[in-house]
Order: sequence, then C-alpha cells, then structure tokens
Amino acid sequence: MRSMGSLKQGVVSRRKLLVGLLLLFYFYGGVLLIMDCVVVVSGIGVNWGTQATHPLPPSTVVRMLKDNGIDRVKLFDADSKYLNALANSGIQVMVGIPNEMLSTLASSVQAAENWVAKNVSSHVSSNGVDIRYVAVGNEPFLPTFNGTFIGTTLPALQNIQAALIKAGLGTRIKVTVPLNADVYQSQSNLPSEGDLRTDIHDLMLQILKFLSDNGGPFTVNIYPFISLYKDPSFPIDFAFFDSNSSPINDNGRVYENVFDANYDTLVWALQKNGFGNLSIIVGEIGWPTDGDKNANLKFAQRFNQGFMSRVNAGKGTPMRSGAIDAYLFSLIDEDAKSIQPGNFERHWGLLYFDGQPKYQLSLGNGRNGLVAAKDVHYLAQKWCVMSPSASLADPQVAASVSYACGNADCTSLGYGTSCGNLDARGNISYAFNSYYQINNQLDSACRFPNLSAVTTTNPSTGDCLFRIMIKTDTTAGAGERRLSRSVGLLAYILTFVFIIM
Repeated sequence: MRSMGSLKQGVVSRRKLLVGLLLLFYFYGGVLLIMDCVVVVSGIGVNWGTQATHPLPPSTVVRMLKDNGIDRVKLFDADSKYLNALANSGIQVMVGIPNEMLSTLASSVQAAENWVAKNVSSHVSSNGVDIRYVAVGNEPFLPTFNGTFIGTTLPALQNIQAALIKAGLGTRIKVTVPLNADVYQSQSNLPSEGDLRTDIHDLMLQILKFLSDNGGPFTVNIYPFISLYKDPSFPIDFAFFDSNSSPINDNGRVYENVFDANYDTLVWALQKNGFGNLSIIVGEIGWPTDGDKNANLKFAQRFNQGFMSRVNAGKGTPMRSGAIDAYLFSLIDEDAKSIQPGNFERHWGLLYFDGQPKYQLSLGNGRNGLVAAKDVHYLAQKWCVMSPSASLADPQVAASVSYACGNADCTSLGYGTSCGNLDARGNISYAFNSYYQINNQLDSACRFPNLSAVTTTNPSTGDCLFRIMIKTDTTAGAGERRLSRSVGLLAYILTFVFIIM
C-alpha cells in the first residue's frame, strides 16, 4: 500500500520483537510501544483486506457493502470464498495477484492461463461475479524490495493480459499494476517538475505503453498520512482537504493540499513521457485511526470526509478537472497485518474489526453515516486482566506482557494512541486481554502465572476499548492451534527471565 505500502509484507523477527518488548517494559515503566480491496469512485469503492484473526463472514461483508451503497471493491488476492460471496451482488470487483506469484506468472504463459481460468473465468461465467480489473502485483517497485520484482512485473502483466484475451475477456476485464507514489518524483516542491523515478524510468515507460495499448489504467496509492508520519516538519494542515496552510503556486496552478500536488506530479510525469491521456485510478487512499499520535478518529474523519466530499462534487485537481476514481483504504481493521511500517498499520478501517463504524462518514449516496454489519455474534462478556492481588514487582510481569503482545495486538498502546493514557496495570491488562480474546477466551489463555484473572466488569476507559472478539466458523479450533504453537515460546521466555534476574 502507500509510500511505505507493501512494507506490510516485511517480517519482524519474533525473538527481536519479544526482546525489544522486554526492554521497553523495563525502560518505560510498563508503557508498551510495539514498533517493529478498492473502489473506483463515480461509484463508491473500498479496499477489502482480510488479514484478520477473526474476519467477518464474507456474506456479512457483502451485505454491509450493499447496505452502504458501495458498488466497487478491490481485493488483494482472488480467494474463492470472497469471490463467491460477491456473486450476483452487483458489486464491481478488482481482483489481485500477490507479488510472490509474479515470478511464476512471468515465466509461464500456461501458469497465467491457469490462473485466469481458476480465478477469473470461472467466477465470471458461472458465479456472476462482476470482475472489471486484475491487479498484477502490489507496489512491486518499492525500494524495500531491493529490485526483487523488477524483472517479473511486466512479463507477468503481459501474460495475464494474453490469458484474458484467450479467455475472451480482454475487452471486458483490464489489467493494471497498483504502484506506490514513489514511482514518480519531483526535484522541487512543484508538480510541474514531476517525472518518472530515474532508476525504473525505462521499465515504467514499457509498462505505461502496455497499459495504454490495452486500455488499462495507471493505479497509484497516495497516502498524505505517510507524508506526515515520515516527516515531523511536514505542515499537518496541508495533509487535509480543508487546509488553511500556505498554498503552493505552480505557474498559476494553486495547490492547497498534498493530495492534489501529489496527483498532479503524476499527471505531469505521464504527460512528459507521452501518456498524458492515460486514465488514473487512486488504488488506495485513507487515514488510520490508532497506533500513532496523528492516527486518530478526528483526523481520519476529517480526511476521509474531505476526500469523499470532493469526489461526490466531481472536483478534480488543477491538472485534471474531472472526477477522481479512487478506492478508500480500507473497509475493516486488520489485526493480523505486519506492523513493520508502523503500529498504525492495523487501523486503516472505516469500520472496526466487527463491522461497527468508527465515526460519522457520509459517502454521498443518500446516507448520512455508515451502516454497521448485521447479525454479528460476539464471544462472552468477559475479559482477562491483571489480577488485583498481583504485584507490579513480580519478576514474571515483563516476560508475560511481552509474550502476550508478541502473540496478539497491542498497537493501541503507546504515546498518542487510544490507550496511551493507561497506567502500568492498565497496560498489562490490555495485553492480557488482547491475547485472551484472540485465543477465543480459552481458559488457558488467561493463565499468566499468578498475574491474571477473568472479570465480567468491562475495563474499558474513555476511548480505550478492551475489545471482545466475534465468533467465527473456526473460533474454537483456531484458539487451540494458536495456544499450542505458543506454549513452548512462553516457557522459554519465562525461563530466560528467571535466569537473568
């Protein structure tokens, strides 16, 4: 995704994470800080990510999409259970091909034909899924990939296009490559200085020509939040559409927010290289609600409502005045995503993990707010917390908390987050409960030695919510499997702490 987009595919060493958490606990007095799909708008579109420990049933999500008037969705793969749920729904779909498949698809026309037959043709012909785009890879040219996908992206794109044509779908379904906004650049702050990134310039020209020849759009992910996250001196107001910050004047074209400036930098880059008429889709755009001091409900509502108001008014940018095609990122929070880009990575959703709206947002389709998911079933009203009789001085506290967070989600803890004002006991309770809920409230998931207890009193305070997980089709079995994988690790950590004390 974003300027740091597909860093989500990076893997953080579990041992380093746990050791880091131990140190953070000791040095910060228990305040834990863990560092470590889309819609084209003329209709309303969203990214539907599925990296969650307790995902909503696909049928529930599709019903919720329809209840909210969302008629376009972008997926990051082509999982049949999601495509089957979208059958005959009237929702237009962009299916995705993960980066790890690019090499196979690039080297074999037959592999591409097999992929199209299984993941596109079968759903279009027999299931009534309205697939409009195939996204080949996701931000494959991020510098963090060290050129891994430089040689395979274009051949994979070509083979998928050929397979679609052979299947008789070449005019109906278009190919694209979702790219990060760093594939173009400006030597100054002016959009008119925009051009393709020098190290991939020739490759990008080939991709642009191929997209142009085959009617495919240029798909780009733009994240003003990341501009703010990466640069503390970035003028915060310039990230929003109701900005009061000093505008940028580019030869008479005035830019009052970073999105317009970024988008038009791309427009200039395309124009300079002979592709000024290529259509553009904003594949991902949004604002997270937790995990960073600037990731909160207020800013997310301000940004997303500002963007939707522009889209619904048909307002473009100084270089392209027409309505912008875009997919909001994202529909639902994903608590199993990598947090290598930052703790905010699990909090991009317009909705919480259970399909409940986070804030008031009008999508401009006759509705004043988002409609929640229906018929969602929760686990019992109970939480795992630090036992009132437990001592903060207990030598097993740090290791137990580190273990809990290493196997659950503690990204709402830390400076400026929704639970950033908890005291030490509150931090510990939050960690224990996160582990307990992710493991489906199994009794064995709240047995931190002499430290934990189950309560029926909700420990939530203010904006800090101690969540209860939803029931899924595989709830019990999943909890048992998670615990069995983790028991040995916990024993190792506790032994390690005992030795060093």
